Amino acid sequence: MKIIKANVEDLPKILDLQYLAFESEAILLNDYNIQPLKQTLDEVKEEFNSGIILKAIDENNNIIGSIRSSLKNKTLFVAKLIVHPKYQNKGIGRALLYEIEKYSDFERAELYTSSKSAKNLNLYEQVGYRKFKEEGTAGDYKFVYMEKI
Repeated sequence: MKIIKANVEDLPKILDLQYLAFESEAILLNDYNIQPLKQTLDEVKEEFNSGIILKAIDENNNIIGSIRSSLKNKTLFVAKLIVHPKYQNKGIGRALLYEIEKYSDFERAELYTSSKSAKNLNLYEQVGYRKFKEEGTAGDYKFVYMEKI
């Protein structure tokens, strides 16, 4: 596996992978209206133009994971950490998190996940993120905001 910057031609495949990867989150939350499942290609292109998108590729150059970030006021906002379901629990998500941090000069990093996403919360804590706030949603879960300083 190799992690490199994505290019604009990768964005349709990354969006398809996003839909696949976030399906399990939608099932967990019993909510198929979550933003990652409704995001459009144009919105992904906007994120590409205003931040960094990395991709994890296998030995055949298939995209098996991705992560995004943007930098504002020395805070790195990390988003949409995705790994193909077939490749989950192999350290790819952790590697993507560490790699995205190398691309920006930040003083603080921030991300969020749902309160029901125990695997995500555990991973983020293992790599140094700590919860700093929770925010209610229309569903029976909360958004948990985490930071790394």
